[in-house]
Amino acid sequence: MKKTKNKKHKLLLRHLTLEDYPQIADIMEQVYGNLGGAWKKDQYAAQINRFPEGQIGIEDNGVLVAAGFCMIVDYSRFGDNHTYAQITDNGYITHHTLNGDTLYGVDIFVHPKHRGLRLGRRLYVARKELCRTFNLRRFIAGGRIPGYAKYADSLTPVRYIEQVKSQEIFDPVLSFQLANGFHVRKLLTGYLPVDVDSHGYATLLEWINLDYVENLPKLGHPKSVIRLGVVQWQMRRLTSVDELLQHAEFFIDAVAGYNADFVLFPEYISAPLMGLFNDKNPADAIRALAGFSREIRNGLLEMAMSYNINIIAGSMPEYSNRELYNVSWLLRRDGTFEAQYKIHNSVDEVSYWGMKGGDALKVFDTDCGKIAVLVCYDSEFPELARLAALNGAQIIFVPFWTDTKNAYQRVRYCAQARAIENECYVAIGGSVGNLPHAENMDIQYAQAAIFSPSDFAFPHDAILAEATPNTEMTLIADVNLDLLKQTRSQGAARNLAHRRLDLYRLEWI
Repeated sequence: MKKTKNKKHKLLLRHLTLEDYPQIADIMEQVYGNLGGAWKKDQYAAQINRFPEGQIGIEDNGVLVAAGFCMIVDYSRFGDNHTYAQITDNGYITHHTLNGDTLYGVDIFVHPKHRGLRLGRRLYVARKELCRTFNLRRFIAGGRIPGYAKYADSLTPVRYIEQVKSQEIFDPVLSFQLANGFHVRKLLTGYLPVDVDSHGYATLLEWINLDYVENLPKLGHPKSVIRLGVVQWQMRRLTSVDELLQHAEFFIDAVAGYNADFVLFPEYISAPLMGLFNDKNPADAIRALAGFSREIRNGLLEMAMSYNINIIAGSMPEYSNRELYNVSWLLRRDGTFEAQYKIHNSVDEVSYWGMKGGDALKVFDTDCGKIAVLVCYDSEFPELARLAALNGAQIIFVPFWTDTKNAYQRVRYCAQARAIENECYVAIGGSVGNLPHAENMDIQYAQAAIFSPSDFAFPHDAILAEATPNTEMTLIADVNLDLLKQTRSQGAARNLAHRRLDLYRLEWI
């Protein structure tokens, strides 16, 4: 786990424009200085003008730091035996045609200073989405094998590729492309003669679009099917923030590997560090624990960007101006973040720690629609979820911490009621196991679950998924936002539509 950086990121995936050329040229000069450097401006302009949808960039705080270029071709015109210059027409992509069947990767690169944020993977995800959008059979690209230079005297190119595929050798390009779902279709000779490191060889890579024939949303349009991941977190004594972040990264990596859009951690995610303050009384211990919260938040934010997943960071204590709060963080994969303060504190939070409640309910905008976060006890107050739903929330996340089964059941049944009465999805996630010597946080009971409305379009018990009780594990399920629209307009029961507004109203004071 790399140490947390102080720099704040704000990532934005967008289409490139002609005005971006100076920034693109600068990055290409740094990345391809030994391969001819940047494209000429007229080459870049030709790509933008011929296929604007296929030229994608990522900016960080308004500055371009990565880009991916592609075109659509009738692959039968070229077949597997072609060079880079032939199929791209020396970068002018004159062979691009919307009547083609194959998305062809022209180039992809990341600014050297922004490597480590997995921006290349994010660009590949965007281009695969483009492949689906245009209903193309496949995504093909010619891939360099720059690591081959070290092995050219001892291995043939084919043998080198096999060694990379079996992970005996790491190649900075091929290993990355294999990890992104591509397979090697064949070896190309003389594909890019100027590529000395690859000795002129390249791999012909292919990704098969299994959604071929289906029409899916265009690049940048809101998704209708959202994948949720929930971590049922095992409480264990940890001795440092780095150790806690490494533990969290394991689960983030696992859930992101399934292309999840969100991952939910439980309330008091930082509690495993409570053991560092066994010598203090509970009120002082929780305030000492709050000293780690900013560092943990920043570390998780780096992972949100790096693993391309929105993180609901459970909750952590915040101590400021002699006031103690319980705060949940939405850490977006674009590098931005916002907080939801727990509004209703439990009896123990007040009596043991002197915790104060927040005074605002937020509905957050994300790249997957509007969401809300209700921290544990807040889910037991129906007014909050109703206000969130009225303000557009389609998914409500409930990070919780409960010590007994009856405490857990209060959260569970209330959360399921919130899903049914507000015709939305609710995901709950808590911690399991024990924390010896951590007063007021020593035992945990949880069973993560994802609930839906109760109607014909959903499971018969309105439960999309649920974990094994009291076992450390992850839970993953898809939620379909289009089904919410259907239920709200045509459902057997329409709670939101049938409110008697002539008799009662709900308003935030």
